[in-house]
Amino acid sequence: MALRITQVDAFTDRPFAGNPAAVCIMPAARDAAWMQNVAREMNLSETAFLVRRDGAFHLRWFTPVTEVDLCGHATLASAHVLWEDGHLNPDEPARFDTLSGRLEAHRGDDWIEMDFPAEAPREIAAPPPEHLIGALGGIAPEWIGANRLDYLVALHREADVRSLRPDFYAIRRLGMRGVIVTAPAEPGRDYDFVSRYFAPLFGVDEDPVTGSAHCCLGPFWAARLGREELIGFQASARGGTVVVRPAGARVRLWGQAVTVMRGTLTDAALETDLMPT
Repeated sequence: MALRITQVDAFTDRPFAGNPAAVCIMPAARDAAWMQNVAREMNLSETAFLVRRDGAFHLRWFTPVTEVDLCGHATLASAHVLWEDGHLNPDEPARFDTLSGRLEAHRGDDWIEMDFPAEAPREIAAPPPEHLIGALGGIAPEWIGANRLDYLVALHREADVRSLRPDFYAIRRLGMRGVIVTAPAEPGRDYDFVSRYFAPLFGVDEDPVTGSAHCCLGPFWAARLGREELIGFQASARGGTVVVRPAGARVRLWGQAVTVMRGTLTDAALETDLMPT
C-alpha cells in the first residue's frame, strides 16, 4: 500500500518561503529507526509522522539526526495536511498527542491557530556566559535567559540580529537544543520583534521559522511591550511570520501554510526498518 508524504511550507502564504516540513500520515505506528531514516532522506529541519488514535493523532517530529520534544512549524504543516486531504472536516479541530502533551490546532479563513505550552525564559545572572557570547561572535547582549530548551539572547537592534554570523560549532557545544536571538522591530515595521534560531546540535544550523521558539518569545516580548498579541518575524533567508498571544501557561500561535510537493514512499522504503550501518 502506497504511503504519501507531503511537503508543506509553514508560517508563510506562498511557496518557497517560511519553513518546509514533511508530513507522513500512517495507518499504523512505525519503528522509530524507520521514521529517522525517512527524516534523514527528506533532509528538512523536521519531518512529522502521524497515526490516528482515540479521537486524536499521535504526532512525532524528527530532524535529520534526532527526535525532538516540540516543533511548531511541523505541527502547523500537519494540521494543514489533515484538513487539505480530508482526514478532518474543516470545522473539526486537529488534536495531537505528543512528547509535549496534548496540542490543538483550529482552522480559520486564512490562518491556523495552535495551542502550545508556554516556555517563558528566566534571566541568567550577570556576567553572561563567555562560551555563549563567543558562539555569537562576541556581540554585546541586552539580556540573556534560558528555558528548558534554549538560550534566549536579546540584542539592542534589529540590524544586530540580521547581521549576526554565529559559530555553529561553538553553539553545538553549548548543550542546549538551540539559541534564540531577538530584538525589537525597527520603527515602521509591520511586526513587533525579529528573531533568528540556531540549532546545530539537532542538525539544523539555522531554522527558517521556529514555532516552538515563539513559545518563549511570546511571553518575553509580551512582558516587555505590555501587549497581549504580538507579531514576530523570523529573519532567516526564507523568512516567516508568527502571530503569538500568551495566555498563562499556554501560548496561542497563528500561522499560514501552503503545500508545495506530494510524493509516495516506495515498497522498498516501506519494508526497511533498519538504521544504516
